[in-house]
Amino acid sequence: MPLGERLRELRRTTGMTMEQLSEASGVSVRAISDMERGHIRAPQPRTLAALAEALRVTGAERRRLEEDARALRMHTAAARPRLCEPPRAVTDFVGRCAELDLVRHAAETGSDSSPVPVVVVHGQPGVGKTAFAVRAADLLRDRFPDGRLHVDLRGVDPEPATAGEAATMLLKALDVNPRRIGSTDEERCSQVRATLRDRRCLLVLDNAADEAQLRPLLPGAGPGLVVVTSRRMLGGLEGVLRIGLAPLEPAESAALLRAIAGQAADPAAAGDVETVSRLCGHLPLALRIAGTRLANRSGWTVGNLVARLADADRRLANLHTGDTGVAAAFALSHAQLSGTGAALFRRLAHVPGADFAAPLAGVLTGSDPYDAADRLDELVELGLLQHEGADRYRFHDLIRLFAGERLRVEEPAGMRAATRTRMARWLLETTIVAGRWFEPGYGCLPEGWDGPVPLATLEEAGEWLQAEAGNWLAALRIAAEAGDDQLVVDVAEALHWFSDTMVTWPGWYEVYGLSRTAAARLPDRRLEVVHLNYYSWAATTCVRRLDEGARAALAARRLAVELGDVKEEAWALQYLGTALRFSGRFEEALDAFRRAQHLADLVGDHDGYLQLFQGIGLALMSLGRHVEALAEFRSTLREVRLRPVAPRPALGATLLARFSVAQALVELGRWREAIREAELAMPLAIEYGEPGALGHVHLAIGMARAGLGAAAEARSELNRALELFQGTAHEHVTGEVRSALAALRG
Repeated sequence: MPLGERLRELRRTTGMTMEQLSEASGVSVRAISDMERGHIRAPQPRTLAALAEALRVTGAERRRLEEDARALRMHTAAARPRLCEPPRAVTDFVGRCAELDLVRHAAETGSDSSPVPVVVVHGQPGVGKTAFAVRAADLLRDRFPDGRLHVDLRGVDPEPATAGEAATMLLKALDVNPRRIGSTDEERCSQVRATLRDRRCLLVLDNAADEAQLRPLLPGAGPGLVVVTSRRMLGGLEGVLRIGLAPLEPAESAALLRAIAGQAADPAAAGDVETVSRLCGHLPLALRIAGTRLANRSGWTVGNLVARLADADRRLANLHTGDTGVAAAFALSHAQLSGTGAALFRRLAHVPGADFAAPLAGVLTGSDPYDAADRLDELVELGLLQHEGADRYRFHDLIRLFAGERLRVEEPAGMRAATRTRMARWLLETTIVAGRWFEPGYGCLPEGWDGPVPLATLEEAGEWLQAEAGNWLAALRIAAEAGDDQLVVDVAEALHWFSDTMVTWPGWYEVYGLSRTAAARLPDRRLEVVHLNYYSWAATTCVRRLDEGARAALAARRLAVELGDVKEEAWALQYLGTALRFSGRFEEALDAFRRAQHLADLVGDHDGYLQLFQGIGLALMSLGRHVEALAEFRSTLREVRLRPVAPRPALGATLLARFSVAQALVELGRWREAIREAELAMPLAIEYGEPGALGHVHLAIGMARAGLGAAAEARSELNRALELFQGTAHEHVTGEVRSALAALRG
């Protein structure tokens, strides 16, 4: 039975006139008459509920009434032209499961009396915000029988849609009589909010420009849901759920490529598919374009696509098909930048490392860090830059390429070269200042230094050096390419003591490779032997190139003997001994260490002398002579109190001796003594700040706990040691840790 006839029958059954029903329900006589005659579309849920209450309709009869109303709404919607219809959903949507669950949960929290949930989906250009919103609307269509409406707010156009224009479109889509649509933007937005209050609609406001454009359109209480997409975070909106979309996971990228292009589905192409995904930065728009180009060229393999995308200078040009291009998507955000924002954006292409902080951005533009931070936030807001932790930033790989294109187009070569040189020199000068905090002869800021980086303490200096390692290492390459040999040597020398806090970093191999080459070109031959020794240490200890480390140590020793430099000869013998010990040549290593210690003592090199007890002890441990090794380690603890050694070298020597004593006691089966020694080493390791040293402390405690039969405690300590050793040059120790854990499980 049609809805109008059912309403008339129910009214007559109750004996009510239209006027009486109007008075009881609050619905106008005209509206009731139009409904009964079928002259207007189905009433909204609130109107129907008021009529049902007045007619005392309950149970099955009320459900039939609601079903008739729903069927009429669907018939009416199908019969009229569809306005604000969502765009076609992609058939190969992948990933975003967690994010879609968040939208689904938000939809479930809505009710007639609570504020309409608003979800803001934000992210960089090309990350798939619109596709995500359309996918969410499609999955939730059954929850919103009154419709799913989509409005493109044209937020990145030169003239975005006004709230009033969007409201007019929505009112027409919501079947509001054109003659009743308000004459002002404020009136139309108010009508949208009032109309949505009674309707179970899902509203997608796509490509929003800013908060001011959105606020007038957002409904108050009601049973609907609003999904907003924007390149901006829209931080000024309160009480909304924000979902930031990141590039896809590698497996999702591969799945998308396979769904688009048949060539990518061949298992033999898996490696090339992975490479294409990486070259596209796992960005959905780039992946879709790359996949479409591949699918449209039946003669291509995925390898052909890899070859096209491998050229960084042509990659963005190759990520273009038809009227869609990655660079064009970036350009829309770029066009919205202020003049200073655009200058910073292109100059950030000079940054060589993966991430950076505001002071480096300030150097590139000649501004102070606070002004630079404001401009960086502008780039983040437009999706052209990403936050990396609390105060660092990074480019998406493809946006970095776009910034580089803008830099080449907008600045002449001379200006680009000058900016690059200024950046590199600032990085290296700051590196020298920070590194000298760790040198026994310095240990403070130079008088009058007023750089933009906080380096007032050793801890601040160390944090900066670690955070900016990728940038200052690249700057060192720039100085080496320019032939600035003295600067290269000065930087490497300033980092010598700091390197002990990052022993496992493989970058030292390049640092001291560059400084060795630079020192060989300078007139001071002593610098050449010093940096040959540093290079030997890096080759042996940091990257485990043992033959190379031994050859460098032997070359350094020959040159030291030629120059009569006994101190550097001792260091060369020490580094040779380390390479020999790592190579399993323990007797030869022991001999080299003992000769080195004699020479160090002869010339009063107390730092070198103390370190050699460690080398001798470790060689003896490898030979199974644990009692002798224990005596050597304890000699360090005695001598460090007797010799004039600077505080930080003394800390390092004491730490090494303590955990080595613990390890020797473990080998001797003296478990409780080993634990006591390791516990004395623990605060020293924490203060020193080198993960591998702390790992050795936990290893000693774990092995001692295992020896005492405390399996659970041993596993905890050994797992902690494993975490600290992972991904470092201490990986040769991880086999020992895993074997110990396996023994505990057995």
